[in-house]
Amino acid sequence: MDALLALDQGTSSSRALVFDRTGRLLAVAQRELTQHFPQPGWVEHDAEQIWADQLACAREAVAKAGVKVAAIGITNQRETVVLWDRQTGQPLHRALVWQDRRTAAFCDDLKRQGLEPRVQALTGLVIDPYFSATKLRWLLDHVPGARERAARGELAFGTVDSWLLWQLTGGRVHATDVSNASRTLLFDIHRSDWSDELLAAFDIPRALMPEVRPSAGVFGEATEFGAPIAGIAGDQQAALFGQAALAPGQAKNTYGTGCFLLMHTGAKPHASTQGLLTTRAAQVGAEAQFALEGSVFVGGAVVQWLRDGLRAIGGSGEVQALAESVPDAGGLMFVPAFAGLGAPYWRPDARGALLGLTRGTTQAHIARAALESIAFQSAAVLSAMNADVGPAGRLMELRVDGGACANDLLMQFQADLLGIPVLRPRVIETTALGAALLAGLGTGLFASTQAIGALWQLDRAFEPRMSRDEAGARLAAWDRAVRQVLAE
Repeated sequence: MDALLALDQGTSSSRALVFDRTGRLLAVAQRELTQHFPQPGWVEHDAEQIWADQLACAREAVAKAGVKVAAIGITNQRETVVLWDRQTGQPLHRALVWQDRRTAAFCDDLKRQGLEPRVQALTGLVIDPYFSATKLRWLLDHVPGARERAARGELAFGTVDSWLLWQLTGGRVHATDVSNASRTLLFDIHRSDWSDELLAAFDIPRALMPEVRPSAGVFGEATEFGAPIAGIAGDQQAALFGQAALAPGQAKNTYGTGCFLLMHTGAKPHASTQGLLTTRAAQVGAEAQFALEGSVFVGGAVVQWLRDGLRAIGGSGEVQALAESVPDAGGLMFVPAFAGLGAPYWRPDARGALLGLTRGTTQAHIARAALESIAFQSAAVLSAMNADVGPAGRLMELRVDGGACANDLLMQFQADLLGIPVLRPRVIETTALGAALLAGLGTGLFASTQAIGALWQLDRAFEPRMSRDEAGARLAAWDRAVRQVLAE
């Protein structure tokens, strides 16, 4: 049997999944990742723990499946920065996670200097601590001797995919793929190369940077597993690929800790005027592929807050029943700006709010409003996408994945707000599946992307039931709530 091993290194856990060539899941192993918070707004991971856990999960999953691995794919939390010694392979500091906000003041300075329009033109991104460049700059400035050693070529930078690739190949390969490179603020998405102009602007030596390659193709050999690493993509682009959203106008939304909505825009970048990001999609072959992306910072994390902060539920699985115990949210509107607001607002200073509280408000109303907030934020992103692409490119359906897409109440409300079908596939592990399928393409197990598209299967379609007038009124109420939060 031709088995495909996917290494899915995420923000909260490291996982390994084994698929057969039809996309059927054969085995999975998972380990929770320790979160480090040295100061408010700072988020770090231990890169050595990431590697040790990911390797242990890979060994466990392969043993469970009882198969020989034909190819390996890597998908990863994006933007997170690892800096290590090329000679010893030792990290110089804990990894700075995409959620880390320590460089916010530096980003504000860069904006005041007028750098953002040029950055957007080259990278498709905005200047924000979310992305890798300012984190890497911080490490070079704060780790003793790092800047001098980087200039001498002694150090290597990578997002988590590069770190895992380096370790799997015994330090023989220092590379990344276009989708991860496009999240750094240092990659010219039009020329498919690191930008010397931006490297200079952020004061980052080019000697640190990995080679950039297409997402499907042999990167190197993982000697322990006797298999090539043949697919790499950042988690959201891997999910887009795993959803078989391979043609312009197709889109997916991943409901995880945050929500990430990507629309494939084809072989040419589509510059956003609505606060969205232009990014590289997973690339198969020589032709570049692009996507529009909107990032919601707090999606499923709001359910964790109900459990751990409010203690309204004992486990995340209880939220749907609690929310369904009331017919609606009772006029309550919840804006969960725990970490600011992402697209299309880009307001890191925003803070959360519960609006419309009365003496009749119960925990059930708050739970329902919390679930609805996930759908409202995603609807705002989709509205921005439709405005960007115009009537001809308007989205006709939305494919969904991630843990929270198992919540039928949330998916139905999402369809109601959007007024289009929401499609949940049989395999919701689409991030890992996308990495596995890229590896299959990279080694010739699949002849084409058309063969990938044929593997996608529908579990359930959620058709809109709400009248467009009611949906419009609900969305207008959300807009008013967000305006109140932003006015603070």
